[in-house]
Amino acid sequence: MSDVPHTVRRPGPRLSRTGRLLLVAVLLVLAVLAVLLVPRLLRGPQPEQTLTVPEGQRATQIYTAADKALHLPAGSTAKAAKRAHLPLPAEAKGNPEGYLFPATYPISSDTTPASLLSYMVKTAKQRLAADGIDSYRTVLIASIVQAEADRPADMGKVARVIDNRLAHHMPLQMDSTINYALGRSTLHTSHADTRTKNPYNTYRYPGLPPTPIDSPGADALKAAGAPPAGDWLYFVTVKPGDTRFTADYQEHLRNVREFNAQQRSAGSGGSNGSGGSGGGGA
Repeated sequence: MSDVPHTVRRPGPRLSRTGRLLLVAVLLVLAVLAVLLVPRLLRGPQPEQTLTVPEGQRATQIYTAADKALHLPAGSTAKAAKRAHLPLPAEAKGNPEGYLFPATYPISSDTTPASLLSYMVKTAKQRLAADGIDSYRTVLIASIVQAEADRPADMGKVARVIDNRLAHHMPLQMDSTINYALGRSTLHTSHADTRTKNPYNTYRYPGLPPTPIDSPGADALKAAGAPPAGDWLYFVTVKPGDTRFTADYQEHLRNVREFNAQQRSAGSGGSNGSGGSGGGGA
């Protein structure tokens, strides 16, 4: 017999049945994650999806675009807008029209209609604050300017026409607000249109409409916030790049007639006398 003592090896603790099941479950989860993540890692970073909101789009148009970008059923974003408690001014009464700022927004897998709308409104508030604009009225006027002006260079004068007509207690008579009321976009407004019983009909009802009519961009907001001095009360875009501003009604009528002649020669028909722009129908 050897005098060297034998080392007795004791078996280690064995996993219980529950422990073995937990180990198997963890291994299965790791295997699934590997299947899901490894291909993505091999593909590298993927391009971020985005949603672009153009200047002058209405909330309804933005809702439709958001539904498509988020791959949601039609009407999903519109419903979310009503219950999202967005950080809007009190005057908006929960309606984000005018505060869905024109910009390009990132879309990720966890983006929801409410989070996207909130991002747009917060962006609007930041941009407005940067420009020193804190008035709902200014945003409302800017939305009309955005819809009415033929080009950015005319926006200041359009804003001044609006201010002047309000100061003279004249109806705004803006075709863009009727278009908003009727859910359309056209240069031609009929006399029947001007009799529409809708608070956005600024031919029939004095003052500003109840809310903005679109999402104004930076140029329109600046124009509405600080329009140039001038006595203009009427304007009409006779042809692209040629908008006529005047304080004389008879001159305005001559401009309107020229606009109608241009439309007839182009085969587009005439208008009610406002010339497809705001500031005084005949």
